[in-house]
Amino acid sequence: MKIHLHQQWNAKATVLYDRPADIFQNISLDEQHSLFQKLSKEYVVFSSSDDGKEGEDTEATVFTELSPSGEVRLRKDRPALLISSTSWTEDEDFSILLMALEEYESVMRKGCRDLPKLICVITGKGPLKEYYSEMIRNKDFQYIDFSTPWLTAEDYPKLIASADLGVCLHTSSSGLDLPMKVVDMFGCGLPVCAIHFNCLAELVKHEENGLVFQDESELASQIQNLLTGFPKTSMNLEKFRKNLELFQSKRWHHSWKDTALSYFKK
Repeated sequence: MKIHLHQQWNAKATVLYDRPADIFQNISLDEQHSLFQKLSKEYVVFSSSDDGKEGEDTEATVFTELSPSGEVRLRKDRPALLISSTSWTEDEDFSILLMALEEYESVMRKGCRDLPKLICVITGKGPLKEYYSEMIRNKDFQYIDFSTPWLTAEDYPKLIASADLGVCLHTSSSGLDLPMKVVDMFGCGLPVCAIHFNCLAELVKHEENGLVFQDESELASQIQNLLTGFPKTSMNLEKFRKNLELFQSKRWHHSWKDTALSYFKK
């Protein structure tokens, strides 16, 4: 944007990047467990597959359970939680994600045991939601479950903070704006696979805090590589999370004070 303004209007500008609100933070395992329990009452994908079995933990979710001492812990057999958010418009082509996940499903059906099952949550409202929901219903997935909830303003950041991997399909028609959903995900320390467009590198640093893809084939490969060995090992995801700590440390208020405030004092 700064370069565009200079080239088009000979305007001098200082860039004030969007930063995550304070609500987009890491949360505790207890908070994750409470969220999954709450969501399981409305969305079955969050429920434990052991529900109703005699002697099983009635407090368990598909991701979390209680230890014998009553402490919350992550399940060793848990699926990976992949999340995306959208306004369900033509600006985001979710067939790219679905085709990438069909490749994931195909690898799983061939007997791959290094990859986890997946739960894919796509949040938001919009005109194409039913179109893509119907597309999902017509797919024959055995190793991937889907949920397309509309979450409260309180639960949305908590679910992002509980996820293992984010996917962004936002493409900028102007090539000048950055996806706020990625800012929010990074605020929660969540690594992201994002589709390429001109200025994306100002936010998503390929192989540093996430990955950038061009098409469904690249996305399929990235998801498989990142989740190989999950949940026992996920070295690249942990590397990206570690690299996001600096991003997480600077919030909107600090960014405003450091970048913009001095201009209003002149």
